[in-house]
Amino acid sequence: MSDIRQRFYFADSPVRGEIVQLKQSLADIFERHSYPSVIQQRLAELVTASVLLTATLKLEGRLSLQARGTGALKMMMAECNHHHEVRAIAQLSDTLPCPNQASLAELLGTDGLLVITLEPNQGQRYQGIVALEGETIAACLENYFAQSEQLPTRLWLATNGTVGAGLLLQALPQSEADQDADRWPRLLKITETLQPAELLDLSTNEVLYRLYHEESVVLPASEAVTFACTCSRDNTANALISIGEAECEDIIAEQGSIRLHCQFCHTEYVFSAGDIRRLFPHQLH
Repeated sequence: MSDIRQRFYFADSPVRGEIVQLKQSLADIFERHSYPSVIQQRLAELVTASVLLTATLKLEGRLSLQARGTGALKMMMAECNHHHEVRAIAQLSDTLPCPNQASLAELLGTDGLLVITLEPNQGQRYQGIVALEGETIAACLENYFAQSEQLPTRLWLATNGTVGAGLLLQALPQSEADQDADRWPRLLKITETLQPAELLDLSTNEVLYRLYHEESVVLPASEAVTFACTCSRDNTANALISIGEAECEDIIAEQGSIRLHCQFCHTEYVFSAGDIRRLFPHQLH
């Protein structure tokens, strides 16, 4: 199964949908970290959800989902950009291991928050925060849409720890041309019959046909989803410039070099004393 995002529409209808299936991109994420099985499951769901939500946006940039709490799972974050490139990370407390079937609420503990951040390449950064009142990532995101977006939105997420899959339905503002007032509740009722095994094991086209063969479904070209980290030596150099020459030179004096490690992909960037001098050419040495 290739990693795929498939948009779909219902002809002459304000309802749209996305279906996502991920395997290799999750493998690329998990091979860089040693997460317990239960964390891989929840992180797989979060990555899948980030792809689903990014696909609903008309912007060039990236969207990140971050869940925070005070339990065994302190934080997990998934990020997807408009090229459908994903990366993700989790931070755990010392109280793990935890049950393999622990829910998101049980892992995060009390005072859990879900933070949704949009970072367009052009324009203002947006951040929305919602309390984790649902037991699942899908329920929390549905609460967010109900409170913030005012667009009826439903999500179905499934994972077995190595494969992640999801389906999103969203109702756009009603058009006067759409005479089928029953369409949204009918499509929800149909989609609620979807089983996690179907979402994980069948192809996207098979899932859509099984659910909506009596509807008129429009399928644009599908798009691939891949793992990619946005870290680079240039970005790391810019981070060093932001902390200032004096602090950089203090680190060089103490350690001989500056080593910065990307938590997402484990790439290490090493800067020597000469590298630091070249970052601050306006200063006399």
